[in-house]
Order: sequence, then structure tokens, then C-alpha cells
Amino acid sequence: MRILVTGGAGFIGSHLCERLLKEGHDVICLDNFFTGSKRNIAHMLEHRSFELIRHDVTEPILLEVDRIYNLACPASPIHYQYNPVKTTKTSVMGAINMLGIAKRVRARILQASTSEVYGDPQVHPQTEAYWGNVNTLGLRSCYDEGKRVAETLMMDYHRQNHVDVRIIRIFNTYGPKMAENDGRVVSNFILQALKGEDITVYGEGEQTRSFCFVSDLVEGMVRMMETPGFTGPVNLGNPAETTILEFAKKIIALTGSTSRIVYRPLPADDPKQRQPDITLAKQMLGWEPKVSVDDGLKQTIDYFRSVLTSA
Repeated sequence: MRILVTGGAGFIGSHLCERLLKEGHDVICLDNFFTGSKRNIAHMLEHRSFELIRHDVTEPILLEVDRIYNLACPASPIHYQYNPVKTTKTSVMGAINMLGIAKRVRARILQASTSEVYGDPQVHPQTEAYWGNVNTLGLRSCYDEGKRVAETLMMDYHRQNHVDVRIIRIFNTYGPKMAENDGRVVSNFILQALKGEDITVYGEGEQTRSFCFVSDLVEGMVRMMETPGFTGPVNLGNPAETTILEFAKKIIALTGSTSRIVYRPLPADDPKQRQPDITLAKQMLGWEPKVSVDDGLKQTIDYFRSVLTSA
């Protein structure tokens, strides 16, 4: 098949492109390189089945494809809050433009939504039936609400125009190729530990997160795309829950670091709990994470060690 991956030079997108190439597909990687990196896709540029297009999804584009994975959008608070209007436009106008392609050429489209649609949840763990507790006026709203509108667009194009859509809600994902400067907890903690710097924990560190290794997520994405008749939404994430403080201590132990843990005020609208209920993914996709957090962290630590060594 001929497959378009928007945001294909990003952390998750580049892993997905690799997977699709290995399966023998023709892959078009579309990225404006706001948060994506040429380093992530450099090794694929000479592949005869790989094509790179520098393009912003907020602008229309005409392509002939069979599948569309719509991943384009800054996904870390530092990046999506840098230009919040642009973030919302990327989610909303990007979805409209990609749905336009899907409608015109009858392609199947998968929307990479997010656990952030649940906001600061009052239901735990979060199921797909939960409508969320989102601050529509806060600093994170550009991302949260943009993704929620993108889901709405997917379902309205499906109902009104019979576009073949898939919606996944991605929970915290980590692994090699994460950006060093994205401000996420995994990359922050690992880099601070490897440099022997203080590890910054916000609040008391009692807020919880669930971390899924990137290869497990990509497997779930591909299964979702190729499962007939199931639009979703479906949660994709690791239900193994840990507090941020426990996670910081784990990374110190795995890196052998001498870093100290220091505490800073909790950011606005930071979710207190985040854990996916993946019952639906198990039932409909036969999917659940396989890589343990320790094994995944060791691979991610090795990656960041290599980045620091080559810097």
C-alpha cells in the first residue's frame, strides 16, 4: 500500500515509518520539522520506498494514498504552548485537510488522539466512554481541545461522508528518538540523571503516569488501522501505573546516577492521575504492551547516552 504519515519525522512517526517500510509499503513522510527531526529519518532517505515531503498540514495538499496516519501536532507542553494558536490550527485544520484527502481518494485514516482528551480525570482508570474533565480556557487547552475537535471531525466525516476512520488515544509513550528538549518526564529525568544534575519533580511527586514503550504503541497503531469495521476510539497505553517520585528513583537506579531529587510547584492543570483502561484494545485488537518498563528504559537510556556522547 501507499501510506501517508503526517508528523513522520517525529518521535512516534519515525518509528511508525520504519515499521511500515519493513512491511513492504510505500511510505510518504510529511513533516514541517517544527518538532520533528531529520536525524530521526536520515537512515530512511535512501530507501526506494520512502518519500519525504516538507509540508505543514494546515495547508492543503493533494496526494494519492491508501492509508493516512495523522500524527502531526506538537505533543509536549513546552512545544504546544510555544504557539498555542498554531497548535490548535494544526490539530483542527490538519484533520480537515487530511480528511479531505481521505474522502477524495477513499483512503482509510487514523487519527492519533491523546489521553489529554480526558483532562484531569475524575474517573480512574480512564475508559473510552469517559467524556473527560478538561479546562477549556487553560494553558493546555490548545492541545486538549484541538485533539477533541479532531476526534469530532473524524466522526462527523465518517457519519456524513462515510470516510473510513480510526481513532486512537495515546497515553505516555517513550523510547529512542525522543527529543532531548521536549520537557517530558522520561527525557527530562534521564538527561538530568546522565548529566548528574538535580532531577526536577513537580508537586510532591504523587501524581501518577503510565509509560508505554514506542514499539508497543506502533504495534497497536498498525493493528487498529487494519482492523475492519472498528472506528474506536481506543486507548493505547501501558496500564502499569507509577508515581512520578517512584519513577525518578527508578531512573536514578538504572543510570547509576548521583543526582538529587528536587521539588518544584505543580504546573497548572497537570493531571493528578493517568492510567489507561485497555480492555477494549485487548478485546478488539488483541493488543497489550509487551515491553517491561525497565527494559524499555534501558533502551532509552542507552539512546540518550549515545546522543550525549556524539554531541
